[in-house]
Amino acid sequence: MAILVMASPVHAERADRNAPMNIEADALVYDDASRTSTFTGNVVITKGSIVMRGRRVVVRQDEQGNQFGSIEGDSNAQGLFRQKREGLDEWIEGRGDRIEYDSQKNTVRLLGGASLRRYLGTRLNDEAQGGVIVYNSVTEVFSVEGGAGGRTAENPSGRVRAMLTPGPGDAQTPPSEAPAELRPSTRMEETRP
Repeated sequence: MAILVMASPVHAERADRNAPMNIEADALVYDDASRTSTFTGNVVITKGSIVMRGRRVVVRQDEQGNQFGSIEGDSNAQGLFRQKREGLDEWIEGRGDRIEYDSQKNTVRLLGGASLRRYLGTRLNDEAQGGVIVYNSVTEVFSVEGGAGGRTAENPSGRVRAMLTPGPGDAQTPPSEAPAELRPSTRMEETRP
């Protein structure tokens, strides 16, 4: 398992926690006894700066008002989670075949071909890929696990892959316009001619 920490000591938008959750979908089934809503068909959820998308979303709310969601993608597009970082023009974006959101723990769990990206404005800055990624929006710590669930066309080995761009004080030269692309590797050492 790899654990990475975002470089900046800032947090996700604080106002998101208390913002109402707005949902659009093609259909809704609500179960009052379990306080569970099941949305299907092109589901789009907004909650403050948070945007979530998927084919099917199940949302449950407990007695304390905490919200728990499960987002499923489909063969055309994975589930999506996107949130702005507090006071910055930076965004965290996660994708997975399934996404689990827990407002009580402030965590997002990305499952199956998972990826987590940090954008500075619209420019990709950091990226991690694996089978399971857990992101805590308060501490801004995320963990990545490899394995069969991480295998994709771009990452056939399923190993954890990450691209981390140096911060402004970490490098002598300015970052290039296009970040390096993640490439699969099957061994630890390079062969030299």
